[in-house]
Amino acid sequence: MKVVILGGAGFIGRKLAEKLTALGELKGREITSLHLVDIVEPLPLEAPFPVTRVALDLAKADNMAQAVPADSGAVYHLAAVVSGQAEAEFDTGMQANLFGTLNVLERCRALAEPPLVVFASSVAVYGGEIPLPIEDWYLLNPQTSYGTQKAIGELLVNDYSRKGFIDGRGLRLPTVTVRPGKPNAAASSFASSIFREPLQGEEAVCPVAPEATMWICSPRAVIANLVHAAEIEAEAWGKNRCLALPGLLASLGEMVEAMRKVAGDEPVSRIRWEPDPTIQKIVANWPADLKPEKALRLGFKADQSFEDNIRYFLEDDIRR
Repeated sequence: MKVVILGGAGFIGRKLAEKLTALGELKGREITSLHLVDIVEPLPLEAPFPVTRVALDLAKADNMAQAVPADSGAVYHLAAVVSGQAEAEFDTGMQANLFGTLNVLERCRALAEPPLVVFASSVAVYGGEIPLPIEDWYLLNPQTSYGTQKAIGELLVNDYSRKGFIDGRGLRLPTVTVRPGKPNAAASSFASSIFREPLQGEEAVCPVAPEATMWICSPRAVIANLVHAAEIEAEAWGKNRCLALPGLLASLGEMVEAMRKVAGDEPVSRIRWEPDPTIQKIVANWPADLKPEKALRLGFKADQSFEDNIRYFLEDDIRR
């Protein structure tokens, strides 16, 4: 099976490629090649099978045959303009997150055999006047452009699956932390930088109050769940192919205290609390308490504690 990872230069795409390389199979079928695609060329990857790396823009329909080759058996669609940028640059977000997703689905529809498609959505599809905890059947009511673009993507994944064009599954990802690398334009970027930078000896700014709560998961958990999503039989998903993943509910203050327990006082002393009204407004509209019963029933997993998330970063991703 040829596996395509759209967004293959991002940290989730890279970790997913490494995981699939280690596994060597997906849904009981041998992986015969990986095809990594992003707006910039993904880094080389050692594997026992061919790995192709392509730089292109998914918002351009003419690129689709190169993005998703004719023999693709599984497609992970992780590529997106992140939340903060999609809110600040409406047209950019629409081109990448809405029209880019439509281009991907149309290309998958044109293949001789309907491919398995795993779509990375977000808990940003929820919002507005809804009671907590958020249950599986709640109305999607995003309060950001990014959330709206992801919600439309989910509807398309459902309809293309209903029509038999693809075998789709959409995962509403929690905020993934602690992310490796550098800060990006995501509104949630601080939720990694206030741990990543202090643990690496640098200062970081937290733009929201310690009382602010988030629905979070570690990189390890999100990669495991992305793989698991492909393993589940189509019939088990029912009439809604999209769901919220399990996560941890924690305040920023609780997360910082978890870092203190694992790494001591010194990293905590490197955090500066400087409220940013723009970021605070976006974060205030994010759902922070979910009840993902369907995901748990289908075997998706959450982290046990945020202390584990800190330990995972120290083991897997800290810059040495």
